[in-house]
Amino acid sequence: MKSATGPLLPTLLGLLLLSIPRTQGVNPAMVVRITDKGLEYAAKEGLLSLQRELYKITLPDFSGDFKIKAVGRGQYEFHSLEIQSCQLRGSSLKPLPGRGLSLSISDSSISVRGKWKVRRSFVKLHGSFDLDVKGVTISVDLLLGVDPSGRPTVTASGCSNRIRDLELHVSGNVGWLLNLFHNQIESKLQKVLESKICEMIQKSVTSDLQPYLQTLPVTADIDTILGIDYSLVAAPQAKAQTLDVMFKGEIFNRNHRSPVTTPTPTMSLPEDSKQMVYFAISDQAFNIATRVYHQAGYLNFTITDDMLPPDSNIRLNTKAFRPFTPLITRKYPDMNLELLGTVVSAPLLNVSPGNLSLAPQMEIEGFVILPSSARESVFRLGVVTNVFVSLTFDNSKVTGMLHPEKAQVRLIESKVGMFNVNLFQAFLNYYLLNSLYPDVNDELAKGFPLPLPRRIKLHDLDFQIHKNFLYLGANVQYMRV
Repeated sequence: MKSATGPLLPTLLGLLLLSIPRTQGVNPAMVVRITDKGLEYAAKEGLLSLQRELYKITLPDFSGDFKIKAVGRGQYEFHSLEIQSCQLRGSSLKPLPGRGLSLSISDSSISVRGKWKVRRSFVKLHGSFDLDVKGVTISVDLLLGVDPSGRPTVTASGCSNRIRDLELHVSGNVGWLLNLFHNQIESKLQKVLESKICEMIQKSVTSDLQPYLQTLPVTADIDTILGIDYSLVAAPQAKAQTLDVMFKGEIFNRNHRSPVTTPTPTMSLPEDSKQMVYFAISDQAFNIATRVYHQAGYLNFTITDDMLPPDSNIRLNTKAFRPFTPLITRKYPDMNLELLGTVVSAPLLNVSPGNLSLAPQMEIEGFVILPSSARESVFRLGVVTNVFVSLTFDNSKVTGMLHPEKAQVRLIESKVGMFNVNLFQAFLNYYLLNSLYPDVNDELAKGFPLPLPRRIKLHDLDFQIHKNFLYLGANVQYMRV
């Protein structure tokens, strides 16, 4: 049933990705909120998949003996029954608090075509018939769970299917055949159809949806250092018109994962419902990322002469550095310099309405490269700056860009006497703005992945900044193959 991995699966449940209870008592760093608009879209897309699957239902033949006063005794057979068309109309998808989802379909119809034949003594009659199945209603609960690996599981439960009326059309003057059908076949065929429809749904869930959900990773790589944990922290919170799905959203070092000791603050989500889905991302996720980078030394940097632009008026050697500190040329004639920048502590992202900013504190230590290739420290500087952050939200990830203000430099220690801090500040700002920050922005452009299943694209994007979290709204489109 390959086509069952179409809209019904990734949209109906993949969109509601991982709505499963797991670890209790931990605030999520990411919440995905599906609104009634999102549930409505998922239900409509699901109908398309169900209609395709209904055509694959195999209906049995019906045969037996009859005794009709006007006709006599004989044998009948209704065979080669095939579904010709399906019209699934009204649908709804509603949350079941603490359990999963409830899908219901109503006011639908199915058209069946088949053949009939009757044998009485030496007389054989045969022909074709059309059967209209009217007033079809389908209801099924999709119960969501989680396996030991943290991946989602799904089972179909409580499937019910009701048919209001069957209407048979047979050409010719065979009214007795219609009576035969209604008396001996109609109820049997109705039960078969009801059973087959629920069987088809159960098979789709077991054979296609469950394996599809098992392909969803509980972790994702952000870059060579960072990964993110997308396992769940609690059961989905079902409300009147929304379903909140809570992800751990924990950033970790891919090479050395350690437990997070800082609790994630609670996010108070707004009651927006214009979009199908909203992603709330706590500042905790970003702050853990900077902490991991800091612990890994990823935020430190080194500046050597060959890293400066060829047309730079300042070179990293003692001769060119004489305007900064005149004594350095006398004490260390014709030697190269190296600057080592370290971030004193992991910078925290300030998230407040309308504002995203960082205030990293750095130290820059200057070394002279001696003829023996050994390094000798000659000065230390403190650096502070404010950096504003802009984020861009596309159809699968969040990307960022840093917009720094000018760095402010102060002298901590000089082993070569007087040091021109203002001149060094101008040099440092030139380097940061033209070399370091562009490299960082190239890395940020790679983005922060959102927890989306395959072939789901986002559009009509809306980005909001709230206290301690980002709120990203979007409508959803399933991209059919």
